[in-house]
Formats: sequence, C-alpha cells, structure tokens
Amino acid sequence: MGDVNSSYVSDHQTWMNEQLAKNPEWVESQKAGRALWWDKKQDTDTTARNAESRMPHKSYPYDVNFFGE
Repeated sequence: MGDVNSSYVSDHQTWMNEQLAKNPEWVESQKAGRALWWDKKQDTDTTARNAESRMPHKSYPYDVNFFGE
C-alpha cells in the first residue's frame, strides 16, 4: 500500500472549517437540529409493540394481484 497522507484536507472540508470559524453559532444550531430529529430516548415498550404488530411482507410486491387480495 504506501504511505497515507493524513495531512490532506479536501476543498469542502476547508470551506466548512472556514464557515464554522466565521459562524461559530452554527455548531449550537447543528446540535439543536440533531437533538430535534435524532437524539431521542428509546422506549422499549413502544419498540416491542411496534415489532409485534408488524405484518409479514408479501413475497413479491410488484405482482399485479398484490393489492387485490
């Protein structure tokens, strides 16, 4: 393999670093957005209920009779 150049920084990463340096409030905004959409507490009862209520999929959903049954 060869030596890995770990000092390489892409144009996009350079641009992002510059923008974050100019706009440090973006970091808090990113954290707030992540907390809003992704960082949620998991409820094991709800997760188990959802798993139990799943219906098995038909073997081939593109069959012309798929929705007629």
